Amino acid sequence: MNGNVRPETMARINSPALANAFIKEQVTELKEQIGDKKVLLALSGGVDSSVVAALLIKAIGKNLVCVHVNHGLLRKGEPEQVIEVFRNQMDANLVYVDAVDRFLDKLAGVFDPETKRKIIGKEFIEVFAEEAKKLDGIEFLAQGTIYPDILESDGIKAHHNVGGLPKDLQFELVEPVKLLYKDEVREVGKALGLPDNMVYRQPFPGPGLGVRCTGAITRDRLEAVRESDAILREEFANAGLEGKVWQYFTTVPDYRSTGIKDGKRLWAWPVIIRAVNSVDATSATIEEIPYALLGKITNRILNEVEGVNRVLYDLSPKPIATIEWE
Repeated sequence: MNGNVRPETMARINSPALANAFIKEQVTELKEQIGDKKVLLALSGGVDSSVVAALLIKAIGKNLVCVHVNHGLLRKGEPEQVIEVFRNQMDANLVYVDAVDRFLDKLAGVFDPETKRKIIGKEFIEVFAEEAKKLDGIEFLAQGTIYPDILESDGIKAHHNVGGLPKDLQFELVEPVKLLYKDEVREVGKALGLPDNMVYRQPFPGPGLGVRCTGAITRDRLEAVRESDAILREEFANAGLEGKVWQYFTTVPDYRSTGIKDGKRLWAWPVIIRAVNSVDATSATIEEIPYALLGKITNRILNEVEGVNRVLYDLSPKPIATIEWE
Protein backbone atom coordinates (compact mmCIF):
# COMPACT_ATOMS: atom_id res chain seq x y z
CA MET A 1 0.00 0.00 0.00
CA ASN A 2 2.63 2.46 -1.08
CA GLY A 3 1.97 5.88 -2.55
CA ASN A 4 -0.64 8.48 -1.78
CA VAL A 5 -3.37 7.30 -4.14
CA ARG A 6 -5.96 4.81 -2.96
CA PRO A 7 -6.26 1.96 -5.50
CA GLU A 8 -9.68 1.73 -7.13
CA THR A 9 -9.66 -2.00 -6.37
CA MET A 10 -9.14 -1.45 -2.64
CA ALA A 11 -12.17 -2.79 -0.79
CA ARG A 12 -13.86 -0.66 1.86
CA ILE A 13 -12.93 -1.89 5.33
CA ASN A 14 -16.39 -2.34 6.77
CA SER A 15 -16.21 -5.59 8.72
CA PRO A 16 -14.02 -7.20 11.40
CA ALA A 17 -12.70 -9.71 8.84
CA LEU A 18 -11.51 -6.98 6.47
CA ALA A 19 -10.08 -4.98 9.38
CA ASN A 20 -8.10 -7.99 10.58
CA ALA A 21 -6.81 -8.62 7.06
CA PHE A 22 -5.67 -4.99 6.85
CA ILE A 23 -3.94 -5.27 10.24
CA LYS A 24 -2.12 -8.43 9.20
CA GLU A 25 -0.95 -6.81 5.95
CA GLN A 26 0.16 -3.61 7.68
CA VAL A 27 2.07 -5.41 10.44
CA THR A 28 4.05 -7.25 7.77
CA GLU A 29 4.75 -4.05 5.82
CA LEU A 30 5.68 -2.11 8.95
CA LYS A 31 8.16 -4.77 10.04
CA GLU A 32 9.74 -4.69 6.57
CA GLN A 33 9.93 -0.88 6.49
CA ILE A 34 11.20 -0.36 10.03
CA GLY A 35 13.22 -3.45 10.84
CA ASP A 36 14.83 -3.11 14.27
CA LYS A 37 14.88 0.71 14.15
CA LYS A 38 12.89 3.04 16.43
CA VAL A 39 9.78 5.06 15.58
CA LEU A 40 8.52 8.27 17.20
CA LEU A 41 4.81 9.13 17.39
CA ALA A 42 2.95 12.15 18.75
CA LEU A 43 0.06 10.41 20.50
CA SER A 44 -2.80 12.83 21.08
CA GLY A 45 -5.36 10.24 22.16
CA GLY A 46 -7.48 10.96 19.10
CA VAL A 47 -8.78 8.20 16.86
CA ASP A 48 -6.12 8.36 14.15
CA SER A 49 -2.99 8.58 16.29
CA SER A 50 -4.36 5.93 18.68
CA VAL A 51 -4.97 3.45 15.87
CA VAL A 52 -1.50 4.12 14.44
CA ALA A 53 0.00 3.57 17.90
CA ALA A 54 -1.86 0.27 18.36
CA LEU A 55 -0.77 -0.93 14.90
CA LEU A 56 2.87 -0.09 15.57
CA ILE A 57 2.83 -1.68 19.03
CA LYS A 58 1.59 -4.87 17.38
CA ALA A 59 4.34 -4.65 14.75
CA ILE A 60 7.41 -3.41 16.64
CA GLY A 61 6.49 -3.30 20.34
CA LYS A 62 8.83 -1.19 22.49
CA ASN A 63 10.64 0.20 19.43
CA LEU A 64 7.74 2.60 19.14
CA VAL A 65 8.16 5.66 21.37
CA CYS A 66 4.86 7.51 21.95
CA VAL A 67 4.97 11.09 23.20
CA HIS A 68 1.78 12.40 24.77
CA VAL A 69 1.85 16.15 25.37
CA ASN A 70 -0.71 17.44 27.88
CA HIS A 71 -1.09 21.11 26.95
CA GLY A 72 -3.94 21.72 29.38
CA LEU A 73 -6.53 22.00 26.61
CA LEU A 74 -7.70 18.39 26.59
CA ARG A 75 -11.08 17.21 27.82
CA LYS A 76 -11.55 15.85 31.30
CA GLY A 77 -9.98 12.43 31.73
CA GLU A 78 -8.24 12.27 28.35
CA PRO A 79 -4.59 12.31 29.49
CA GLU A 80 -5.43 9.68 32.10
CA GLN A 81 -7.09 7.51 29.43
CA VAL A 82 -4.04 7.68 27.16
CA ILE A 83 -1.81 6.52 30.03
CA GLU A 84 -4.24 3.78 31.08
CA VAL A 85 -4.82 2.35 27.60
CA PHE A 86 -1.32 2.58 26.16
CA ARG A 87 1.08 2.37 29.08
CA ASN A 88 -0.90 0.18 31.48
CA GLN A 89 -2.93 -2.03 29.13
CA MET A 90 -0.81 -2.18 25.95
CA ASP A 91 2.60 -1.84 27.66
CA ALA A 92 3.62 0.93 25.27
CA ASN A 93 6.86 2.88 25.52
CA LEU A 94 5.04 6.10 26.44
CA VAL A 95 6.57 9.46 27.34
CA TYR A 96 4.09 11.74 29.13
CA VAL A 97 4.87 15.45 29.07
CA ASP A 98 3.05 17.81 31.44
CA ALA A 99 3.27 21.09 29.56
CA VAL A 100 0.12 22.69 30.98
CA ASP A 101 1.80 25.71 32.57
CA ARG A 102 4.01 26.27 29.55
CA PHE A 103 1.07 26.47 27.13
CA LEU A 104 -1.29 28.45 29.35
CA ASP A 105 1.41 30.99 30.21
CA LYS A 106 2.05 31.55 26.47
CA LEU A 107 -1.70 31.95 25.84
CA ALA A 108 -2.33 34.39 28.69
CA GLY A 109 -3.92 37.61 27.44
CA VAL A 110 -4.21 36.42 23.82
CA PHE A 111 -7.68 37.22 22.42
CA ASP A 112 -7.38 36.59 18.67
CA PRO A 113 -8.50 33.04 17.69
CA GLU A 114 -5.96 32.61 14.89
CA THR A 115 -3.12 33.83 17.11
CA LYS A 116 -4.17 31.32 19.77
CA ARG A 117 -4.11 28.52 17.17
CA LYS A 118 -0.64 29.51 15.98
CA ILE A 119 0.73 29.64 19.53
CA ILE A 120 -0.70 26.22 20.34
CA GLY A 121 0.62 24.67 17.12
CA LYS A 122 4.09 26.25 17.41
CA GLU A 123 4.44 25.36 21.09
CA PHE A 124 3.37 21.77 20.44
CA ILE A 125 6.06 21.34 17.80
CA GLU A 126 8.68 22.87 20.12
CA VAL A 127 7.74 20.60 23.03
CA PHE A 128 7.70 17.54 20.78
CA ALA A 129 11.08 18.48 19.26
CA GLU A 130 12.60 18.89 22.73
CA GLU A 131 11.43 15.41 23.69
CA ALA A 132 12.65 13.94 20.40
CA LYS A 133 16.16 15.33 21.00
CA LYS A 134 16.32 13.42 24.29
CA LEU A 135 15.90 10.11 22.47
CA ASP A 136 18.57 8.05 20.72
CA GLY A 137 18.20 5.89 17.64
CA ILE A 138 14.98 7.38 16.25
CA GLU A 139 14.89 6.98 12.46
CA PHE A 140 11.15 7.10 11.71
CA LEU A 141 8.28 9.44 12.48
CA ALA A 142 4.78 7.93 12.57
CA GLN A 143 1.76 10.07 11.77
CA GLY A 144 -2.00 9.58 11.88
CA THR A 145 -2.52 10.91 8.36
CA ILE A 146 -5.72 9.54 6.81
CA TYR A 147 -6.94 9.69 3.21
CA PRO A 148 -9.09 12.84 3.53
CA ASP A 149 -5.97 14.68 4.78
CA ILE A 150 -4.18 13.78 1.54
CA LEU A 151 -7.17 14.79 -0.57
CA GLU A 152 -7.70 18.12 1.22
CA SER A 153 -4.17 19.24 2.05
CA ASP A 154 -0.55 18.26 1.84
CA GLY A 155 -1.05 15.17 3.98
CA ILE A 156 0.18 16.77 7.18
CA LYS A 157 -2.33 17.17 9.99
CA ALA A 158 -2.00 20.37 11.99
CA HIS A 159 -1.61 20.37 15.80
CA HIS A 160 -1.73 16.59 16.33
CA ASN A 161 1.13 15.81 13.97
CA VAL A 162 4.48 17.45 13.56
CA GLY A 163 5.22 18.42 9.99
CA GLY A 164 7.12 21.50 11.18
CA LEU A 165 9.98 19.77 12.99
CA PRO A 166 13.40 21.45 12.64
CA LYS A 167 15.83 20.24 9.98
CA ASP A 168 17.96 18.30 12.47
CA LEU A 169 14.91 16.20 13.34
CA GLN A 170 13.77 15.02 9.93
CA PHE A 171 12.78 11.36 9.91
CA GLU A 172 11.39 8.92 7.38
CA LEU A 173 7.61 8.92 7.61
CA VAL A 174 5.47 5.96 8.67
CA GLU A 175 1.79 6.47 7.78
CA PRO A 176 0.00 3.11 7.99
CA VAL A 177 -3.59 4.44 7.75
CA LYS A 178 -3.02 7.11 5.09
CA LEU A 179 -5.26 5.36 2.53
CA LEU A 180 -8.18 4.87 4.92
CA TYR A 181 -11.28 6.95 5.51
CA LYS A 182 -12.32 7.78 9.08
CA ASP A 183 -14.96 5.04 9.31
CA GLU A 184 -12.33 2.49 8.20
CA VAL A 185 -9.85 3.76 10.79
CA ARG A 186 -12.52 3.19 13.44
CA GLU A 187 -13.13 -0.35 12.18
CA VAL A 188 -9.41 -1.10 12.43
CA GLY A 189 -9.29 0.43 15.92
CA LYS A 190 -12.10 -1.85 17.07
CA ALA A 191 -10.27 -4.88 15.68
CA LEU A 192 -7.10 -3.80 17.51
CA GLY A 193 -9.00 -3.79 20.81
CA LEU A 194 -9.06 -0.06 21.52
CA PRO A 195 -11.94 1.05 23.79
CA ASP A 196 -15.14 2.27 22.11
CA ASN A 197 -14.98 5.73 23.69
CA MET A 198 -11.59 6.20 22.02
CA VAL A 199 -12.48 4.60 18.67
CA TYR A 200 -15.77 6.49 18.35
CA ARG A 201 -14.55 9.74 19.85
CA GLN A 202 -16.42 12.67 18.37
CA PRO A 203 -14.52 15.28 16.32
CA PHE A 204 -12.26 17.41 18.48
CA PRO A 205 -10.37 20.50 17.25
CA GLY A 206 -6.59 20.45 17.15
CA PRO A 207 -6.30 23.42 19.56
CA GLY A 208 -8.63 21.54 21.92
CA LEU A 209 -10.61 23.47 24.49
CA GLY A 210 -8.61 26.55 23.53
CA VAL A 211 -11.25 27.38 20.90
CA ARG A 212 -14.11 26.72 23.31
CA CYS A 213 -12.78 29.10 25.96
CA THR A 214 -13.38 32.06 23.67
CA GLY A 215 -11.28 35.19 23.91
CA ALA A 216 -8.26 35.26 26.21
CA ILE A 217 -7.96 31.93 28.04
CA THR A 218 -8.01 32.01 31.84
CA ARG A 219 -7.48 28.94 33.96
CA ASP A 220 -10.76 29.27 35.86
CA ARG A 221 -12.86 29.72 32.72
CA LEU A 222 -10.99 26.89 30.99
CA GLU A 223 -11.87 24.66 33.95
CA ALA A 224 -15.53 25.71 33.59
CA VAL A 225 -15.41 24.56 29.95
CA ARG A 226 -13.77 21.25 30.90
CA GLU A 227 -16.20 20.47 33.74
CA SER A 228 -19.37 21.49 31.86
CA ASP A 229 -18.25 19.50 28.81
CA ALA A 230 -17.73 16.42 30.99
CA ILE A 231 -21.25 16.76 32.39
CA LEU A 232 -22.74 17.13 28.90
CA ARG A 233 -20.89 14.06 27.61
CA GLU A 234 -21.86 12.00 30.66
CA GLU A 235 -25.54 12.88 30.39
CA PHE A 236 -25.60 12.27 26.62
CA ALA A 237 -24.09 8.84 27.25
CA ASN A 238 -26.63 8.08 30.00
CA ALA A 239 -29.45 9.10 27.62
CA GLY A 240 -28.18 6.83 24.83
CA LEU A 241 -27.13 9.70 22.58
CA GLU A 242 -23.42 8.87 22.53
CA GLY A 243 -22.51 7.90 18.98
CA LYS A 244 -25.89 9.07 17.66
CA VAL A 245 -25.11 12.81 17.71
CA TRP A 246 -22.15 13.80 15.53
CA GLN A 247 -20.65 16.46 17.81
CA TYR A 248 -21.62 18.04 21.12
CA PHE A 249 -19.71 20.27 23.49
CA THR A 250 -19.86 23.36 25.67
CA THR A 251 -18.38 26.82 25.18
CA VAL A 252 -17.80 29.43 27.88
CA PRO A 253 -17.40 32.90 26.33
CA ASP A 254 -15.49 35.74 27.95
CA TYR A 255 -18.64 37.51 29.10
CA ARG A 256 -20.30 37.78 32.50
CA SER A 257 -23.87 38.50 33.53
CA THR A 258 -25.69 39.03 36.82
CA GLY A 259 -27.10 36.12 38.79
CA ILE A 260 -28.11 35.25 42.36
CA LYS A 261 -26.66 32.48 44.52
CA ASP A 262 -27.28 31.95 48.23
CA GLY A 263 -29.07 35.30 48.33
CA LYS A 264 -26.08 37.17 46.98
CA ARG A 265 -25.39 38.77 43.59
CA LEU A 266 -23.29 36.53 41.37
CA TRP A 267 -21.30 37.98 38.48
CA ALA A 268 -20.52 34.90 36.38
CA TRP A 269 -20.21 33.31 32.91
CA PRO A 270 -22.76 31.50 30.75
CA VAL A 271 -22.22 27.95 29.53
CA ILE A 272 -23.40 27.43 25.95
CA ILE A 273 -24.39 23.95 24.78
CA ARG A 274 -23.76 23.06 21.12
CA ALA A 275 -25.02 19.78 19.59
CA VAL A 276 -24.98 19.25 15.82
CA ASN A 277 -25.26 16.54 13.20
CA SER A 278 -23.13 16.54 10.09
CA VAL A 279 -21.58 14.25 7.48
CA ASP A 280 -18.45 16.13 6.49
CA ALA A 281 -18.52 19.33 8.64
CA THR A 282 -19.23 21.56 5.63
CA SER A 283 -22.79 21.94 6.89
CA ALA A 284 -24.54 21.00 10.12
CA THR A 285 -28.04 20.75 11.51
CA ILE A 286 -29.13 21.14 15.12
CA GLU A 287 -29.80 18.10 17.28
CA GLU A 288 -33.07 18.32 19.18
CA ILE A 289 -32.23 17.58 22.80
CA PRO A 290 -35.25 16.41 24.83
CA TYR A 291 -36.36 19.18 27.16
CA ALA A 292 -36.16 16.97 30.25
CA LEU A 293 -32.55 16.10 29.40
CA LEU A 294 -31.71 19.77 28.83
CA GLY A 295 -33.14 20.52 32.26
CA LYS A 296 -31.04 17.80 33.90
CA ILE A 297 -27.85 18.99 32.19
CA THR A 298 -28.62 22.61 33.12
CA ASN A 299 -29.24 21.74 36.76
CA ARG A 300 -25.97 19.80 37.03
CA ILE A 301 -23.90 22.52 35.36
CA LEU A 302 -25.32 25.28 37.54
CA ASN A 303 -24.77 23.26 40.71
CA GLU A 304 -21.44 21.59 39.92
CA VAL A 305 -19.44 24.06 37.83
CA GLU A 306 -17.76 27.01 39.52
CA GLY A 307 -18.16 30.51 38.13
CA VAL A 308 -21.26 30.04 35.94
CA ASN A 309 -24.84 31.26 36.37
CA ARG A 310 -26.57 30.56 33.06
CA VAL A 311 -26.89 27.69 30.57
CA LEU A 312 -27.79 28.54 26.97
CA TYR A 313 -28.56 26.32 23.97
CA ASP A 314 -27.10 27.28 20.59
CA LEU A 315 -29.75 26.68 17.90
CA SER A 316 -27.71 28.04 14.97
CA PRO A 317 -27.13 25.73 11.97
CA LYS A 318 -24.10 25.78 9.69
CA PRO A 319 -24.24 27.90 7.61
CA ILE A 320 -24.59 30.69 8.82
CA ALA A 321 -22.83 29.78 12.07
CA THR A 322 -19.71 27.65 12.16
CA ILE A 323 -19.69 24.49 14.31
CA GLU A 324 -17.02 25.80 16.69
CA TRP A 325 -17.33 29.33 18.11
CA GLU A 326 -13.76 30.25 17.18
